[in-house]
Amino acid sequence: MTEHFGNRFPQFYITTPQPCPYLPGRYEKKVFTHLLTENAIALNDTLTQAGFRRSQNIAYRPACDGCSACISVRVLVDQFEPNRSFRRILARNADLTGEAMPARATQEQFSLLRSYLDARHAEGGMADMTPLDYVSMIEDTTVRTSLIEYRMAGEGDLPGTLRATSLTDTLEDGLSMVYSFFDPLAHDRSLGSFMVLEHIARARAMGLPYVYLGYWVADCRKMAYKMRFRPIEALGMDGWRPMPA
Repeated sequence: MTEHFGNRFPQFYITTPQPCPYLPGRYEKKVFTHLLTENAIALNDTLTQAGFRRSQNIAYRPACDGCSACISVRVLVDQFEPNRSFRRILARNADLTGEAMPARATQEQFSLLRSYLDARHAEGGMADMTPLDYVSMIEDTTVRTSLIEYRMAGEGDLPGTLRATSLTDTLEDGLSMVYSFFDPLAHDRSLGSFMVLEHIARARAMGLPYVYLGYWVADCRKMAYKMRFRPIEALGMDGWRPMPA
């Protein structure tokens, strides 16, 4: 159930309160619009820069009563230098190659996603995702998006095995990591961090200044990793500003 949020094009709506997925005991509301027009690509660019996220053909951002805990963050690509910990992660994953693929769902991807959800997010909102849901998540899009698959390379153990995947939008000023998942059994690889590092390198090679990481919530432990990718900017009332070290 939603309430209308204005009559101008594009039209925005606001959801009714739902339990917050990040902070126990709180409720969230979201303002959203549909990315279904001939200007969907430009609209997605503009809204992402304004702190929105994309889910299929919907762009949304939190609009919670009395709470502003969700903060949009993005990595400054040209200023980023991997520290020793990040260099170790890159070395551990040197046998992986990342390739951008068209936004087409496969059974192989879904099997990896199911393993990831069952191990990491068994109680989350996507826990009951079906193959048809996954197809919609990947293929229902009117913007510039792709799947970046990370596979074992060379002649080593299980060459060609899919280890991780990221659904990624290409914007006029950066890459937006819409949703990522990986092999939950490969604990020593730190695949979530590796994908962010690879996106930073990918954006730099493309001449794009930012990698958008979505929302950061200070009191949500699962989001703490995002603050490691400094220098990083946060979106506030006065626009994008560097976050203090």
